[in-house]
Amino acid sequence: MTRISKQTLLLAWALVAVPGALFAQTNGSNSPYSRYGFGLLSDRAVGFNKGMGGVAYGMRNGRELNPANPASYSSIDSLTFLFDIGMTFQNGNIDDGRARTNARNTSLDYVTAGFRLSPNLGMSLGLLPYSTIGYQMETSGYLGDGSATTTETYMGDGGLHKLYLGAGWKPFHPVSLGFNVGMLWGNMNHIVQAEVSTTDANSLRRQYDTDVLTYTADFGVQMDFPINKDNELVVGLTYGLGHGIKSNAHFYNQIINSGTILAGDSISTPDAFELPHTFGAGLSWKYKDRLRLAADYEFQKWGSVRSPQVVESDAAIDYRPRTGMYKDAHRIAVGADYVANPNGARWRHHIRYRAGFEYKTSYTLVDGHEGPYTYTVSAGVGLPITNIYSNRSLLNLSVQYQRVKPRMAGMLTENYLRFNIGIAFNERWFMKWKVE
Repeated sequence: MTRISKQTLLLAWALVAVPGALFAQTNGSNSPYSRYGFGLLSDRAVGFNKGMGGVAYGMRNGRELNPANPASYSSIDSLTFLFDIGMTFQNGNIDDGRARTNARNTSLDYVTAGFRLSPNLGMSLGLLPYSTIGYQMETSGYLGDGSATTTETYMGDGGLHKLYLGAGWKPFHPVSLGFNVGMLWGNMNHIVQAEVSTTDANSLRRQYDTDVLTYTADFGVQMDFPINKDNELVVGLTYGLGHGIKSNAHFYNQIINSGTILAGDSISTPDAFELPHTFGAGLSWKYKDRLRLAADYEFQKWGSVRSPQVVESDAAIDYRPRTGMYKDAHRIAVGADYVANPNGARWRHHIRYRAGFEYKTSYTLVDGHEGPYTYTVSAGVGLPITNIYSNRSLLNLSVQYQRVKPRMAGMLTENYLRFNIGIAFNERWFMKWKVE
């Protein structure tokens, strides 16, 4: 093992040991739309495809880690250890039709690693975000006689994270198979508080809290077809297992005056949530190791997923799971990647230029109406990191502009500008040295 590899090994283990703490300290959302469901779902893209609209299902390259389709792990080179880590810096603009609010966030996006176990068999492990929750907003008004004001405050925080371990195997040409199994965990906390400006009036506070801990299972297939010496076509399919989550959801209904709880109810409901079945299909075309074009389609079957809701009647208040709170979600993405000369002698010949576009619909209902749809335009570069031992590592930089557009007048419009930074270490750890 070379000296540079030992240093990279220490760095990799240090970063793998702390991502849980980093996830807990950062929040990638200030959106009121994260109030619904599991929050804002993460894009699951990593350094190489954040600038390509997130295309992944048909992407296959032994120098890149692609956890979105685990069948791609079978292409990892025998001498290679891959380690990839990325962060995002986001500036958001939220417009409710009367006022605009700017918000900035920083988040650790992902930590992944991968290597080959045997010929045509690769392995990967890592941490990925699943969803983020983070918002605070107020609405105010007057009582009927105008004698006092009323204020409703909405607050939420938390999110879910995914730890996975996966493998990809190519039993025969052109078929590769893969799987990721893992753990999904996190906390979702929402608070609604209604207050009246007079001191003799009580306030109502409702809190919805859940600690999630469950498993995940995702499966992938890729088929690579060399058309001729210059062209290759890859087809990819994925399936994410939908299932019930055994975690309990808690609801607290409290009457408060001057900070003192006067009365309240606490209700817990078991098996409150479900994950949706998810289907993905992708296609990529590669020309001379210089140009890649790719397209993805994804379908998430949220329409039949169960989630808890408060049910009130004159006699009692209840909190129980029910269906019909979500909508099936769709996602379409296209992307491109170009390098001038992968065999060139100059550093600039190895720079990768990327661009992409993504469109997706929301899985949530907002006050009974379909949630907003989202457009994202992205671009990026992959800059080679060179040293005396290797020139295969990359600094991946990308920028994304995202517009969240409501389907109905009166709903929030959001615009985001994101800067993504990723470092993909690609080291020849397993090379055998010979001395003559």
